[in-house]
Amino acid sequence: MSFGLKSVWPLFIGVALLQLGHGLQGSLVSLEAVNASFSETVTGFIMSGFYIGMLVSSMLAPNIISRVGHIRVFAAFASMVSTAILLVPLWVDAVWWFCMRFIAGLCMAGLAIVVESWLNSASSNADRGKMLSVYMIISYAANGGGQFLLNLGDPSGFVRFIVVSALVSLALVPISLAPVQAPAIDMPKPVSLKDVYVSSPLAFVGTIAAGLGQGTFFAMGAIYGTQHGLSLAQVSIMMALPSVALIVSQFPVGSLSDRFDRRIVMMWLALLTLGISLIILFTSFNTPLWLIGFIGLFGAISFPLYSLALAHANDYLDENQMLGASAKLVLLYGVGAIIGPVISGFLMQKMGSDGFMISLAAIHGGLGFYALYRMFMRPETPDDTPDYIQVAPHVTPVAVQIVAEEYVEASHDVETGAGE
Repeated sequence: MSFGLKSVWPLFIGVALLQLGHGLQGSLVSLEAVNASFSETVTGFIMSGFYIGMLVSSMLAPNIISRVGHIRVFAAFASMVSTAILLVPLWVDAVWWFCMRFIAGLCMAGLAIVVESWLNSASSNADRGKMLSVYMIISYAANGGGQFLLNLGDPSGFVRFIVVSALVSLALVPISLAPVQAPAIDMPKPVSLKDVYVSSPLAFVGTIAAGLGQGTFFAMGAIYGTQHGLSLAQVSIMMALPSVALIVSQFPVGSLSDRFDRRIVMMWLALLTLGISLIILFTSFNTPLWLIGFIGLFGAISFPLYSLALAHANDYLDENQMLGASAKLVLLYGVGAIIGPVISGFLMQKMGSDGFMISLAAIHGGLGFYALYRMFMRPETPDDTPDYIQVAPHVTPVAVQIVAEEYVEASHDVETGAGE
């Protein structure tokens, strides 16, 4: 491709290997927690460790990288993830598993920062959006593909953990040898959480809701599937399908949000997700295919909400605030992703598998009605705003910086008449 893909294909191979391992390890740990007879509440606590690590990494990793260097940090973080995953099955203890998940989350977020900064260096203002779109598609496709590795035979209980470790370790090879200059990372201008809330209350609440919903799904979804009698192969399909569906839905949703008030799009997506959750909750599915299909529809409609929240925040921010605010939105997403599995795990323990869908219905229903309320509190989004920024919730502030810089540059070109 003309926009520089040839120069960064080793990075994309590394990303694919990382996300394959990441996709497998999340569902694997939750299923093994069930096999270890941990309660749903304890399992939610264990799974939240990853998002706490991700939260910490978003604050610490860029400074570490700027001091030590990209290649060394990547090697160190990949080794730590590989080791942490291997150590999970050695000791069946909830606190131990939480600590290993924390290390995995901290290091996986750091690895993403390294890769994304390389992509920023390898791209120009004219092709950063395309580069990031390819990166996102590869990430989601590989993450979904990792779910199918749950079907590997594992009589010893160690095989699939070893596969995760091997995939993360193999990601070192293409990235370490990539012929792309690793740049220094410039941290965005600080913006307080209060600033974000004042500028866009819906973006603030919507980001937390996206974290609550997706943290719940990815942490507890595999348990929900097994409780509904799905086989391991069917659970892997159920967990993979929403990520695949998002690849299809994100561009149409983005186009709609550019043409209409983003709050309307957010409201309808959230309320449609509420409806799907209620259908799943109150319908007795005769075949697993119907349940899996509705879960895929759930992902296609609900997963774009984070990107919409980010775009809506940027609608009301100055250009010099966008990067700092984006980092804060990632922080808010992480907080939601930490809390979501704990709450849903508690509800599932008290109410059975229905607690899973009840928590998702409550999250998205609350967001939908809050978006409706905000439309009465503020006039329509101004017309001269940046377009929809397509990012995934697990994308770090560096990736947000990549695409945001493109829109800042484009806005500057329009104002100065460049390119005419």
